[in-house]
Amino acid sequence: MQFTIISGSHRHNSQSEKVANYVQTVLSAQGTQADIFSLAGNPLPLWDESIWEGNPKWQQLLDPLSAQLAASQGFVIVTPEWHGQVPSGLKNFFLMWGRNELAHKPALIIAVSSSTGGAYPVAELRMSSYKNNRICYLPEHIIIREVTQVLNEDATMNTPEADRYYRQRIQWALGILERYAQALAPLRAGDGLFNEEFRNGM
Repeated sequence: MQFTIISGSHRHNSQSEKVANYVQTVLSAQGTQADIFSLAGNPLPLWDESIWEGNPKWQQLLDPLSAQLAASQGFVIVTPEWHGQVPSGLKNFFLMWGRNELAHKPALIIAVSSSTGGAYPVAELRMSSYKNNRICYLPEHIIIREVTQVLNEDATMNTPEADRYYRQRIQWALGILERYAQALAPLRAGDGLFNEEFRNGM
């Protein structure tokens, strides 16, 4: 089984990337191949219409990642909360790919907050990021609050009870993601999921 973890923060050495690395460690320990694509440093320029016109610059940039996403059976989307929102780079990410890469594949949302927030990005992703690419968010999600105090490699930096809780909950949620990935694989292999007349969601 192969998953891709999207680290949605523009910042280098972010808390989102810390969480993404931890998720990768858990999945790898379970025998699942898990690659991280980080939006640190804004590696994807803003979408423009030439992406639909076979622009060679876009193809050179996106083709390797498109192949990785297409080969993935599920996704983990790690997003910080910035001003109550998903970062613009992550929203931009969802404009790039469609049915060949993301459609009818399960995804686990993990929101992170340095304080007690984190709920708004979950609502935003569920509301507006799936319509045309048809990614399937799990009914389960995780909000990691006070993220600087958990999931650190240096155990002295962690709040023990909260750290234990998040580690256990992440492992449990990733198990659900794997079961959804197994269940949806034969669905994608069947006919009738795509119709050129209804390429976009309503």
